[in-house]
Amino acid sequence: MLGRGTAKTAGRLAGAAVADRIQLPPPREHDGPPLALALARRRSVREFSARELSLTEVGQLLWAAQGVTDRATGLRAAPSAGALYPLELDAVIHAGVFRYQPESHGLVRRGDEDVRPALSRAALGQDPVAAAPCVFSIAAVPARTTRKYGARGVRYVHIEAGHAAQNILLAAGALGLGAVPVGAFDDDAVAQVLQLARGEEPLYLIAVGPARGRA
Repeated sequence: MLGRGTAKTAGRLAGAAVADRIQLPPPREHDGPPLALALARRRSVREFSARELSLTEVGQLLWAAQGVTDRATGLRAAPSAGALYPLELDAVIHAGVFRYQPESHGLVRRGDEDVRPALSRAALGQDPVAAAPCVFSIAAVPARTTRKYGARGVRYVHIEAGHAAQNILLAAGALGLGAVPVGAFDDDAVAQVLQLARGEEPLYLIAVGPARGRA
């Protein structure tokens, strides 16, 4: 950690990124567009405007993927085999890489540099990964699940990553944002760019931002 303290703000993520810990605004749990509208809005968007995402938007997207929805039990927004939760989510912006902490609904800095260009190269040169204001990385620690379920646990981990990714895509649509899921990348290169810990495997990248040309 770089000792820059904790930020509590509803502004832009990049504006709060001078801190190592960022407390995200509370998610909207009881309002917003109906699910049918979010489903109808969901399309893959590959061109984005330069506007940064707000902390509220980033927090809502991360909460949709892995946020705690039942404080009494600790259960999250996406189903997980055995409630073992093998996924780890990072938000990648120009100010660095930030790891989501579901229990506190906050972010912890993992890197200081803009790694989106390198992440794009690791994703076989796909432009949206470099151009999007925010790229969400879904990685997993399969051992958390395979300890209980054996080899079949790997399938459960991949299924869970799909649940989390779809939740991000639907939440993006509900917020009026564009998004595109990216599965074509060099696993080792992505792990190196994001400095994933031993045992963490990259599964999905999702580029998110305001669609270019859309109000």
